Amino acid sequence: RSVYDDQPNAHQKFMEKLDACIRNHDREIEKMCNFHHQGFVDAITELLKVRADAEKLKVQVTDTNRRLQDAGKEVIAQTEEIIRCRVQQRNITTVVEKLQLCLPVLEMYSKLKEQMNVKRYYSALKTMEQLENLYLPRVNQYRFCQIMIENLPKLREEIKEISMSDLKDFLESIRKHSDRIGETAMKQAQLQKTFSTTLQKQNHINYGRNMHLGRGRIPESKNEVTLKRTFEDDDEHEEEVLTAQDLVDFSPVYRCLHIYSVLGDGEIFENYYRKQRRKQARLVLQPQSSMHETVEGYRRYFSQIVGFFVVEDHILHVTQGLVTRTYTDELWNMALSKIIAVLRTHSSYCTDPDLVLELKNLIVVFADTLQGYGFPVNRLFDLLFEIRDQYNETLLKKWSGVFRDIFEADNYSPIPVANEEEYKIVISKFPFQDPELDKQSFPKKLPMSQSVPQIYIQVKEFIYASLKFSESLHRSSTEIDDMLRKSTNLLLTRTLSSCLQNLIKKPHIGLTELVQIIINTTHLEQACKYLEDFISNITNISQLTVHTARLYGLSTFKDARHAAEGEIYTKLNQKIDEFIQIADYDWTMSESDGRASGYLMDLINFLRSTFQVFTHLPGKVAQTACMSACQHLSVSLMQMLLDSELKQISMGAIQQFNLDVIQCELFASSEPVPGFQGDTLQLAFIDLRQLLDLFMVWDWSTYLADYGQATSKYLRVNPSTALTLLEKMKDSSKKNNIFAQFRKNDRDKQKLIETVVKQLRSLVNGMSQHT
Repeated sequence: RSVYDDQPNAHQKFMEKLDACIRNHDREIEKMCNFHHQGFVDAITELLKVRADAEKLKVQVTDTNRRLQDAGKEVIAQTEEIIRCRVQQRNITTVVEKLQLCLPVLEMYSKLKEQMNVKRYYSALKTMEQLENLYLPRVNQYRFCQIMIENLPKLREEIKEISMSDLKDFLESIRKHSDRIGETAMKQAQLQKTFSTTLQKQNHINYGRNMHLGRGRIPESKNEVTLKRTFEDDDEHEEEVLTAQDLVDFSPVYRCLHIYSVLGDGEIFENYYRKQRRKQARLVLQPQSSMHETVEGYRRYFSQIVGFFVVEDHILHVTQGLVTRTYTDELWNMALSKIIAVLRTHSSYCTDPDLVLELKNLIVVFADTLQGYGFPVNRLFDLLFEIRDQYNETLLKKWSGVFRDIFEADNYSPIPVANEEEYKIVISKFPFQDPELDKQSFPKKLPMSQSVPQIYIQVKEFIYASLKFSESLHRSSTEIDDMLRKSTNLLLTRTLSSCLQNLIKKPHIGLTELVQIIINTTHLEQACKYLEDFISNITNISQLTVHTARLYGLSTFKDARHAAEGEIYTKLNQKIDEFIQIADYDWTMSESDGRASGYLMDLINFLRSTFQVFTHLPGKVAQTACMSACQHLSVSLMQMLLDSELKQISMGAIQQFNLDVIQCELFASSEPVPGFQGDTLQLAFIDLRQLLDLFMVWDWSTYLADYGQATSKYLRVNPSTALTLLEKMKDSSKKNNIFAQFRKNDRDKQKLIETVVKQLRSLVNGMSQHT
């Protein structure tokens, strides 16, 4: 411890003590060796003696063993041979027995592998079932059987995966071929419909015919030959048309159905198949964004849908439980709602009536095809009625442009006919009858302009176009007749009426054109009954039928005529206003010029020439226009006198104004338009005449004395009007100081004016208080 504690000289002391200990032990060892040395020597001596005897014994034992071995070698060889033979015999017997049990298993397993290689999966499943239930239990103690048992579930899964892969390929295939399948089915439905229609027509032709005349048979008619050729062509065409089974191999779905049924997963397969088909249905029902632009887009859309449901119908009829009628009906109802929504949306984008008509034909074929497969399609035909309204709208827009073009191209002058041939051409286009015109010799003019027969032809074309949509809608003739009349009414009351109203309002349409428009609408109104006959002829529905609608063309053309008449009155008044605006009276003149103003004579000449054009108008229209013009002229002249900006009027100006009114009265008395009784037209200027007479004669005493009496000479003179004009004359007198020159003689007259003004003011105030 002192060594480890590192005491001074500890190591040296330790080594000294260690050396002393060693010396002690060496002395003890030496003592022990000395004590046992003799015994050890004795033992060695005895051992040397025994070694010699042992060597002798070993030689003898070796010799004896050699001789024994030599004697037993043959016996051992024979014994070993016997044992080996018996073991071999026993092994062979065991092997034979086991092989007899294993060979059928191996053969079945080999058969299973071969069936898997040739893709006979349904047979492979049956083989697996036999292996599991019959063969493998006999030899399940062997290792290879355990391997087989472990492999069989893997093989089943492999078969399921392969069959599912085939099913996916099948689903992809029918997705790609659905449009072609649908196109084929729609062609077949269309051929069948054509065949049925042709057959019905032929039966209608042959109805009532005698099949024999005497002993001789009636030769085949041209229609019969045509029908036979049609049937033969249809037969040849049908041979070329492929069916859904020709276009698609349905074996994968059958095989997959059987496999999953055998494996007990039939319900899983049904759910998977229906789920995938629902996804495909959603993809099929999703249209392209540009589908509404071309008919091919709609055709492809319908073909894909028809192809989808044709496949489902085929699966429904050839399998049990995979697709049920309830499932297909549910799928169809879902698809039908989507189809209707898509068509309602995309058809609203269509602006071309021809495209809408082709869409309608596609929908009819689409509906007929699916109806042939048992799917209800009534909602599609209801949709067609909505699309019919859209079709009518596109037709109306198209014909609106047609009517505008016709009106723009018209020269608004009567149609000249140089000879009988030209006359027949015109009346072949438009039902015109006029016995008085027929008596005239050629050349002559028809009262209407070129737009009338063109409008009539276009209305008939519209009816034909509207009729095209009504075909194949499975509707009665009465319903078709009603549809045609309603669409024609829309054309007349909305489109044509709007075009006429816009035409009448155009600024470049003058009085001559308006007169011709009134004449045109009169003849178009008379032609409405022929349009009704035309519709009745093409629908075979009598106009006497209770539910037959009537055309509203009469009201349309009457409204247009009234608008044209109103526009004539307006334009006449505007023209009168233009002449009035150029009037240049010198309201301070001392005396008149002795002749009427130039602007008024120009106005009267214009009115006279204008009213000559009105000779072809109905009498009341011309009379109303003439009366309206005279009344407006009278009112305008009166407003000119009473204008607030006109501050003073001289008696000379009144005299000049009187000369102009006299010319107006002479114009009215000259009967510019026949049909007025007595001086009816002159009464338009009676207010001006009485007012001017009152100032010209200066008959204030009579006016004031007879005011308010029915027999008053100045009954039409209003006190406020007289007061306004008299104050203008009074202001003029003061400014010109007319009375100042004759202070003594005319002072009484000035006082009289002031007195009359006071009395007129009192009359005006009395009228306002009474009011």
